[in-house]
Amino acid sequence: MNPIVFALNRPYTVLVLILGVVLGSVLAVLRMPIDIFPNLNLPVINVIQSYGGMDPAQMEGLLTNYYEYHFLYVSGIHHVESRNIQGAALMKLYFHPGTNMAQAMAETIAYVNRSRSFMPPGTVPPDVVRFDAGSVPVGYLVLSSDTRSIGEMQDLALFRVRPMFASLPGVSAPPPFGGNQRTLVVKVDPDRLRSYNLSPDDVVAALKAGNSISPSGNARIKDQMPIVPVNSMVQTLPELGSIPLRLGENVYLRDIATIEDSTDIPSGHTLVNGRPALFMLVTKRADASTLSVVNAVKASLPRMNEALPSDIELRFEFDQSPYVTQSIQGVGQEGLLGAFLTGLMVLLFLRDWRTVIVVVLNIPLALLAALFGLWLTGQTINLMTLGGLALAVGILVDMSTVEVENIHTQMGQVATVARAALRSNQETAVPRLLAVLCVLAVFLPSFFMEGAAREMFVPLSLAVAFAMIAAYFLSSTFVPILSVWLFRPLHPASGAPGRFSFARFRSLYMRLLQALMPWRSVLVGGYLLGSGLAIVLLGRQLGMEIFPKVEASEFQLRLRATDGTRIEVTREITSEAARIIQDETRELTGADQVAISVGYCGLHPTSYNINNMYLWMRGPEEAVLRVALKKDSGLDLERFRERLRTDEFAHGNRAGSPSGQERRIALGSRRGPGS
Repeated sequence: MNPIVFALNRPYTVLVLILGVVLGSVLAVLRMPIDIFPNLNLPVINVIQSYGGMDPAQMEGLLTNYYEYHFLYVSGIHHVESRNIQGAALMKLYFHPGTNMAQAMAETIAYVNRSRSFMPPGTVPPDVVRFDAGSVPVGYLVLSSDTRSIGEMQDLALFRVRPMFASLPGVSAPPPFGGNQRTLVVKVDPDRLRSYNLSPDDVVAALKAGNSISPSGNARIKDQMPIVPVNSMVQTLPELGSIPLRLGENVYLRDIATIEDSTDIPSGHTLVNGRPALFMLVTKRADASTLSVVNAVKASLPRMNEALPSDIELRFEFDQSPYVTQSIQGVGQEGLLGAFLTGLMVLLFLRDWRTVIVVVLNIPLALLAALFGLWLTGQTINLMTLGGLALAVGILVDMSTVEVENIHTQMGQVATVARAALRSNQETAVPRLLAVLCVLAVFLPSFFMEGAAREMFVPLSLAVAFAMIAAYFLSSTFVPILSVWLFRPLHPASGAPGRFSFARFRSLYMRLLQALMPWRSVLVGGYLLGSGLAIVLLGRQLGMEIFPKVEASEFQLRLRATDGTRIEVTREITSEAARIIQDETRELTGADQVAISVGYCGLHPTSYNINNMYLWMRGPEEAVLRVALKKDSGLDLERFRERLRTDEFAHGNRAGSPSGQERRIALGSRRGPGS
């Protein structure tokens, strides 16, 4: 049955169907994950291997080489990339599009276990993680204190904050950055060691013999069977000092060494606003909602602070959720602006407030129907789907506008509004359908893409398609129904048309076309020539970016000193860079415009191997500094970045630079979320 005939015969049925779609869209908005990017489903698996003390050549030859050899047997493998540094290796396994990643993960783990049989003794199992682009950090949990040591804060962050943090839905909790594992450190005095004619190997052997793990047993005594613990493992720090170094001699560990409850040798440092601190990445899972994760973390901050001593401050920084909320606000503003301008033009030319109501109502209904369709197809609310809806606003307005204008034209020729709506729809149905199909044909190639490009642009195409299809059916059913209910029959106007009437505008437009028709060949040729010149001349001046530039207030620096620089020197360089950035903002604006700066320098501890996947560091000479400016700073971020690049500190010539170190700097702004 013709949709217009069905709508005019059963208007209440159509309205109930529209109401059902609206209710479904409300349910979709409440249940759809809100994210920065769609789930790209990248066919990539990361394998992170650590072995403390090995140099990069040993990591590659004794560990990575065996992994790469065996990974070639995994089904669907495309290629393997690896990076090796001191004590750690990161291997990325890339698979062909369409590979069953669950099977690939299982095979990868199987070949990891087989590869380890060829490796040196003491090789610990690696971390095997599937890291999607959606699993990006959405913020930082920063811990700082004026009285506590880094080791104390690390211990509290690991065993108090992290369990509460990891229990939040959709959150993945990597270990803190900036600290190291709690360790009992034995510092041997060489002079006293020689006085007892002992070597460091003797101390190690005594520690192994005097502090060994042995399972306890049971003693069967009459009717009871109590547990009998074994005292082969020390329980307290003084007991460790009572371990004898030689049997039969009165020489103990406390005689030649001091024992401290401390942390392992630091391999990296975290600086927050130039001072030692810790931070934890707020990383969401690939299928989790960015907005839900951020809101859950913010809601849990008071509970986390209660679990910490009062002299430790815990706060949430570098919040990435505003990218999504601003996009949602942008779509809302686009819809309101489109509705206002469309209603204004309709009121100006048709001079009927009822027509404005019919046209404006079509916009939110089409957008809600598009959200309902996106939910049914398993999409999320992200920058791409919101961009598609914003793009569709300007197109879907035309559907109802064309239909309403033609109804007004037909009302001057027939007796009833219903007949005018029927004739109008019969005249405009095919042209409107052709317009919809032409728009959809532009987005059709996105469904033939592969890999990340397909996962990125298909949601945008679906958003435009659902909005256009909904607008077409609404203009064929909902618009005629409201027109019949609201419009009043028109009587043929007598006299000349008004000065601002649509009839006068149409008459002037027809006369302009008639005057230009003899020159159509010249006009078409001039148009083609002008378009070609514009494409060639202006196209060369356009830059090329993965994502468009946004008004961001964050940027990131990667500093690199001379190879082999100590982490203490790298820390001084990083602190100096943070101070220079503050000075530059103060020089440009008259006040310090840095809200917070978080830097990490050096390597990651081998006990926290997974951190290499989130922040790769090549050595103790490298540092990463992330800076957030104040919202009202008024700084042009692009110019400020160029100023920093050309500034003397980027070349190591600043006065007071540590040890005259040569260093290189690479800056990158937050081009888009997650970049």
